[in-house]
Amino acid sequence: MRLSILVPVYNERTVVERSLAQVLAAPLPENMERELIIVDDCSTDGTSEILERLAAQEPRIHLTRKQVNEGKGAAVRTAIQLASGDFCIIQDADLEYDPCEYPRLLRPLLDGNADAVFGSRYLVSEQTRALPFWHSMINKHLTLLSNMFCNLNLTDMETCYKVFRTDLLKSIPIRSDRFGFEPEITMKCAKRKLRIYEVPISYHGRTYEEGKKIGWKDGLKALGVILRYWVIDDLYAEPYGRAFLNNLTGTPQYLSWLTSVLRPHLGDTVLELGAGIGNICGRLMGRRLLYVAAEKDPVYLHALNNRFLRTPNVSVLRLDPERGEDFENAGGPFDTILSVNVLEDLDHPEGAIGSAASMLKKGGSMVVLVPQGPALFGSLDRALGHRRRFSQADLRALLARHGLAVKQMYQLNKIGTPGWWLYGKVLRRKHINKLMLKIFDKTVWIWRRIDGLLPWRGLSLIAVAVKE
Repeated sequence: MRLSILVPVYNERTVVERSLAQVLAAPLPENMERELIIVDDCSTDGTSEILERLAAQEPRIHLTRKQVNEGKGAAVRTAIQLASGDFCIIQDADLEYDPCEYPRLLRPLLDGNADAVFGSRYLVSEQTRALPFWHSMINKHLTLLSNMFCNLNLTDMETCYKVFRTDLLKSIPIRSDRFGFEPEITMKCAKRKLRIYEVPISYHGRTYEEGKKIGWKDGLKALGVILRYWVIDDLYAEPYGRAFLNNLTGTPQYLSWLTSVLRPHLGDTVLELGAGIGNICGRLMGRRLLYVAAEKDPVYLHALNNRFLRTPNVSVLRLDPERGEDFENAGGPFDTILSVNVLEDLDHPEGAIGSAASMLKKGGSMVVLVPQGPALFGSLDRALGHRRRFSQADLRALLARHGLAVKQMYQLNKIGTPGWWLYGKVLRRKHINKLMLKIFDKTVWIWRRIDGLLPWRGLSLIAVAVKE
């Protein structure tokens, strides 16, 4: 087991050598090794030369130097990309935080209780230096505002000491370049419903005369970051392309519309393929005797396990739709197999449908939602990892080959078709603006009422097929 210690550094020549010596000597839990990922943010005071000398002497140090000073957030973002440990902790190079407290910070993670741990300077600890009143007030009020928008009860959002499971941290996009990193990562952890613990830590803060860099202007910017990421859902890094669909279908009004169409076709026992982070499951699990949320991505599996930890009728299962042997662990047979935005991502949807059909009871239903219109396939689809879009004839034939007779077909989201064509075919964009998604969601109450009146095809196609 390994701990990646992420150390952003900028102009700290008076303390950096002593600080890193403490980090290298700090106690760790049994059988845990460490690596130091140091990012020099284009220091100009001689810090770079000290770091180069230390890195040459110590193989556990991995040093990267930026050519332009970008700020703490940008340095942490670079360090996260280079981390190879099981856990990551952020460590400033200024001696304000004590590395001897690593075991305390890691304990909730090692016990399996937490996904992230924040070290709080305001919980009771053995010792904390008395610091300027107004600086503490700014920190506490920023934490209060963050809590209001995140719906958390943290005591210290601005703490440097934050520890994460590395796989989860790498899946979160970091956009802030400066000290906005702290409120941004807090908001995104809250929206991802990660289990956050706080532990008390000691604090030996510096004054501005001693080299403290964060100021009141950063406090104002932090407020802007809180508001920005409260409005915008930007929760998954680029490798998690399906997260864009989670943003799209996760908008509450659209999701309500979608699930209102799906719900009447579900039986008492349901197997959902590609359950993602549980947006569909969360709306449809009620009154089901058994709802199996199946997913292959470990990050999404983690989100599902967290979300439905105490939901007795929901079971979370690791299942790759293209691996027939994975279905053997699903149980069944089921009244309903549900597949929402899954088949278009698969290399071999034929095999997935065949394996899923084998899990259905005779007379059971397979409910499938896919993107409609091969002619609409464009840059947006490629960015999402889509291999194809379906016509009605394609989907009907695919289901029929596996003994599934289509009883009903629905067009959904016709208002979205012109926008998809504009963004994906004409403008060749790879993303739809997240603010536009919010606006779309707020006006769904209009679009769902006129959807059946519009003369063109819907963006999505839903088929309900019965096993004969």
